[in-house]
Amino acid sequence: MRLSLRPDLSGIHLPTVALSVLAGWAGGIVAGWLHLPLPMLLGSLIAVAALAVAGVRPLGHLPQFPQKVRQLFIPVIGVSIGGAFRPEIIEEARHWWPSLLALCAAIPLMHYLGYRALAALSDIDRKTLFFGAAPGGLIEAVQMGEEAGADPQMLTMLQFLRLILTIVLVPLAFTLLTGHAVGSAGGVKMTGAEVPLGPADVAILIACAVVGAWAGVKLRMPAGWISGPIIVSGLVHLVGVTETVPPEWLLAVTQVVIGTGLGVRFAGMPPGRVLHALRYAGLNVAISVAVALGVAVLLGPVVGEPVAAVFLAFAPGGLAEMSLIALSLQMSVVYVTAHHVARILIAVTVVRLFAHRVSGDGPGRA
Repeated sequence: MRLSLRPDLSGIHLPTVALSVLAGWAGGIVAGWLHLPLPMLLGSLIAVAALAVAGVRPLGHLPQFPQKVRQLFIPVIGVSIGGAFRPEIIEEARHWWPSLLALCAAIPLMHYLGYRALAALSDIDRKTLFFGAAPGGLIEAVQMGEEAGADPQMLTMLQFLRLILTIVLVPLAFTLLTGHAVGSAGGVKMTGAEVPLGPADVAILIACAVVGAWAGVKLRMPAGWISGPIIVSGLVHLVGVTETVPPEWLLAVTQVVIGTGLGVRFAGMPPGRVLHALRYAGLNVAISVAVALGVAVLLGPVVGEPVAAVFLAFAPGGLAEMSLIALSLQMSVVYVTAHHVARILIAVTVVRLFAHRVSGDGPGRA
């Protein structure tokens, strides 16, 4: 795969693209008013996906967005995640090795159990089920699955519903673990967002995005467009070259671009298919959450962290949402963040290593 900065606009109706982005932005604003987590990403995805599923054609076209443009924004997320790496993590991480080692086993276990359960019960093709069951990032799983020939509509829906259901179920699980309810707010600031952004910092962050994406693609890293920038940005922040991250407005734009780009994938998908995906995504999430809870109960005393913190670190949800819950419970946000960065890297690595073993495109059910 080449690193191309020239988006392919063939077959794209630009006025429809503009309306799609506007709808995504409006959805993000409404999601913010409703205090949903990651409102610009989830709100834009929901709004555009709803229009796409409903078959709305205001200018004679279903919602559209150039996927190459979406891809060019993905490194922004990687640079932001890399900003969570701080020098103090090195000292604290010395006590986390049992937890990080367990993560290396738990993520493949979640994926395997989820995939096998879905394959036994579902008539969805095996490639889509394999990538759809991945307990990694929505963006990464969809990108790799699309490259492998999975059904992009169903795959996006399975991953999107995994994220949504986890965000809903984790606070409910904490109600059982802590005895009081935990809620999510409209969003969370990335570590380093409070640090002023100077011209030198802008240049450094741009370099992290460009160099990271180039290296990720060139070295054929799993989901190189995002994992490369995560690693380069993480190293730069670890050694203290900069303490800043991309500004909030750029993260908001990036989330709208990514959400809109994912939402248009549902164009023409029947509503019944959405309910079909919800059933299997719910099963996959239940399995992953059960594994995370079991690991937390066993591992909490070993790593010296509360069981709730370990559970949060292993839950297959978004980094931002899990970090926000950790903050509200006065837990180690660095611990949770580090594990979720590792979760993303482990999940996409496992997918890349084992995807070739998913033979054929037939239905999962035997």
